[in-house]
Order: sequence, then structure tokens, then C-alpha cells
Amino acid sequence: MRLAGKKALVTGAARGIGLGCARLMAEHGCDVVITDIDISEAGRAAGEVSNHPAIELDVTSGPAWKAAIERAGDLMDGINVLVNNAGIIIPGSVEDLDEAGWDRTMNVDLKSVYLGCHTALPVLSRNAPASIINMASISSMIASANFAAYNAAKAGVHMLTKSVALHAARTYADVRCNSVHPAFVDTDMVDQVTNSDDRQLNTGKLARQIPLGRIATVEDVAWAVVYLASNESSFMTGSELKLDGGVSAM
Repeated sequence: MRLAGKKALVTGAARGIGLGCARLMAEHGCDVVITDIDISEAGRAAGEVSNHPAIELDVTSGPAWKAAIERAGDLMDGINVLVNNAGIIIPGSVEDLDEAGWDRTMNVDLKSVYLGCHTALPVLSRNAPASIINMASISSMIASANFAAYNAAKAGVHMLTKSVALHAARTYADVRCNSVHPAFVDTDMVDQVTNSDDRQLNTGKLARQIPLGRIATVEDVAWAVVYLASNESSFMTGSELKLDGGVSAM
């Protein structure tokens, strides 16, 4: 029960990494509220892993964030863990990607993290020790010609995390903020990256780029989130946890 007494709000938790994180956190004693813009799928996920109803959350909306934080705080009698997981990938080089795709990526992948931290910090501080976990990507450190917006947004999450950590350390008692940086993870996003519906072919192609010879599982990422949410990481803030199978060491 590594997370006994923890109360977490997880964004983008209807499926994929978000759901995997919520499930493993709950298994380790965390009280979890699942949020997602897809409330139908979020409700199904909440029925599996949470004692609370799901909350519909458009992570690009300030008012929606305010309502979700208030509702989750009411359901759990406070919040002391925020997992900013919601994200999208819209492939495209700086020439190919249109302005709408750029703006959409920045709003969902970066603005959402700002809004979450901005809105949740006062609530987290009242329930400390508290932890913010921002889902970045190894793409924040290793660029690709065909992911201009995603690279830029995740690099923004990387640096925003450090800024939030320093602000929280100076302003509050025992509120931390760290980022997680996976390489390719075995979710539906793999099919978006490779532009193919053949999951086995896709994962094999991506695995050949990773020194460990495989892509990450959802559980690989979820274990990192459990650690950062727990008191085991109490002296870790403003840091990045790379889960890239060794690709950044090359």
C-alpha cells in the first residue's frame, strides 16, 4: 500500500497510459478520480478502478479545470496528487503541419499542464505532502522531423515542470513537481505514429529503434507514476524520469 492516504486526480484516464496509472495507483491504496473529455469511456474506466464517478474534463479550459478540481476535492475530501497525463500527437513537419494542428497540440499537450498546475496548486498545498506528475516524453529531448508540434509542446512541459517545482518549493511546504519521459508506449498512439493499423508490425518497427529491443508497456510508465506519487520520492522535485529503453544514451 505504497499510496495509502493519497488522493489523486488523473487526466486523460479513460484509456491508455492514464487508465494504467489510475489502476496501479488504486491497487497501491490511492483514492483516484478519473477525468477525461470522453465521459462515456471515463465512466467505464472509473467503474473498474475507482470508488468515485468519473469527471468530464476538457483540459484546455480553465473553467473546466476549476470545476473538476472542486468536484474531485469534494469527492475525496481533498487532493494531494495531480497526474497531468492528457495528450495528443498530430504528426507533421514544421512545413506540413497547419496552424490548427499546431494550436491544438499546444493546447492539449502544454496549456493543459499549465492550467492543471495553476488551478490545483492551492488545493494540493492544503493537503501536503503533495505531488504533481507531468507526462512529458523523450520527444522533449530527442527531436523528430515529423513531430514539430509534439516535440515543442513536450519540451515546454519539461521546462514548465521545473518552473512549477521551484515555485512550489519556495511558496508551499512539501509540494513537489516532476516529469515522466517515456519513449514509445504500447497504446493506440503507436498506430497514429506509424500510420498503420497493424499493431504487431508497428511495435516491431519502433522496437528496433530502442536499445532494450522493445517499446514500453503502460505498466512501465505507471510504476514511475506510483513512485513519484509516493513518499518514497519525497526529496525529488524539478526532475525528469526517463523511461526510454536507453535511446537517449546513444
